[in-house]
Amino acid sequence: MITSKWRRGATALTATVLALLAVPAQASPASAAAHRAGETVTTTFFAAVDALAVADERRDGYVRTAYKHWTDADHNGCNARKDTIISEALEAPEVGPGCTLTGGTWFSPYDDVVVTDASGLDVDHLIPLAENWDSGGFGWTAKEREQYANDLEDSRTLIAVTARSNRSKSDKDVAEWLPPAVEYRCHYTQDWVAVKTRWGLSVDPAELAALHRIAAGCDNAPITVVLAR
Repeated sequence: MITSKWRRGATALTATVLALLAVPAQASPASAAAHRAGETVTTTFFAAVDALAVADERRDGYVRTAYKHWTDADHNGCNARKDTIISEALEAPEVGPGCTLTGGTWFSPYDDVVVTDASGLDVDHLIPLAENWDSGGFGWTAKEREQYANDLEDSRTLIAVTARSNRSKSDKDVAEWLPPAVEYRCHYTQDWVAVKTRWGLSVDPAELAALHRIAAGCDNAPITVVLAR
């Protein structure tokens, strides 16, 4: 039986909940005066959706190179992409010179597929880089965008999935794309909201409507994030 990261994480997260924090509707927890970068915020899925700031998307000026990604911030010889692949392995690969990966087994929750070759994996930014830009990243510093693009401090930001599913998703938000694995959609959407909360990102009206529609069929799961900004 395969136990994926998201199934293990759901149990661990529930055990860590200490309190429920209600936040006024359409006010971003990350931008509220009471909250600062580095602070831990515990809330619920439904409350977190309602707390997201709502704004129209802004794609003007976006280029992928505005986000310096796949850096090796910890200088361990593996960049953030490879670190994500290694950390999510069900059976660990052998790590060779230059962080070459041999062997290993992974589970791609987007499409419920077992992968036995790291070359078949993409590492997805759960909130795509273009979506990040649209949702507030256009106003960030280059350093903040780099930190987001290589965020290993919250395992929800980056996820190893099949190349096919990642490329199907592209830069679409939850109003435009959901994982083919139907049973994963609630978890995916909860993580989407968690990452937007962590980074203080907004949602557009169509995205918010989709979040409410999806949430109606999901449990009001606890969400805990450490605010990044």
